[in-house]
Amino acid sequence: MTGKLDGQESTGSDIKKLKILLPYWINHNNQHILDNEKWLGKAEKLGLSEVAGELRKAVEIAKNANRHLELAVRELEKERRTDEEIPSQSHEVPIAKDWKPGSFEFSQIGIIRTPYTDNAPYQPVEEEEGDFRIIVDPAYADGLKKLEGFRYIYVLSYIDRVKKGSSVIVNPPWTGDLEVGTFASRSPVRPNPIGLSIVGVRKIVNNEIFTSGLDVFDNTPLLDIKPYIKDLDTKADANYGWIEEIDDFDHLSLHIKGIPHDY
Repeated sequence: MTGKLDGQESTGSDIKKLKILLPYWINHNNQHILDNEKWLGKAEKLGLSEVAGELRKAVEIAKNANRHLELAVRELEKERRTDEEIPSQSHEVPIAKDWKPGSFEFSQIGIIRTPYTDNAPYQPVEEEEGDFRIIVDPAYADGLKKLEGFRYIYVLSYIDRVKKGSSVIVNPPWTGDLEVGTFASRSPVRPNPIGLSIVGVRKIVNNEIFTSGLDVFDNTPLLDIKPYIKDLDTKADANYGWIEEIDDFDHLSLHIKGIPHDY
């Protein structure tokens, strides 16, 4: 009996590891696909057609590998639907005595254009190459007056391509089995799918803001824009919180900072 139980525990442990590793591999591959695509573009501009051809093949192979990994995730979810994947009662948000739930409507004020259709970085990559623009609806164009005087802006967007339901507890795929509160994470799976990015302003032409790299998919709806103000928005003593505690922090910090690397 003991041996059987040990085997069941081992199987359960391996399945749990797969649930962590598969999304991690997919996300990690996506970051390197973006790097490869960037250098593919550089190789083409340099006239290195053979190099560009091989890089293009490598990108396609990596994307195909990710498609198989995504299928593996779906099959795993189909085969092993466990209670751990369903938010428990302790994860439900308590309702205060005088608080009443409600819904709100927001108006889309524009659209965000980026090169990303299949994969997007976790955070904005400032020196990323490509077409990054915020196109404000002409009705709001006057709201851009004096904005060109700021180097950076906050961009609030509607994360319209999230497929998973929200939970107040999340398990970021790159953290092993660590669980954190949704509000202690940058997860796009949130009660309200609102994205926040800080990007550099390159120039403003009429109702279009040309920016540094954005971390959203092409044609993402725009909700709002606010100026990023020195001293008011810069906190010199800010830290990494629980992120510093994970084993792979040094590697993760390279992704956070947008620094290219070989592993």
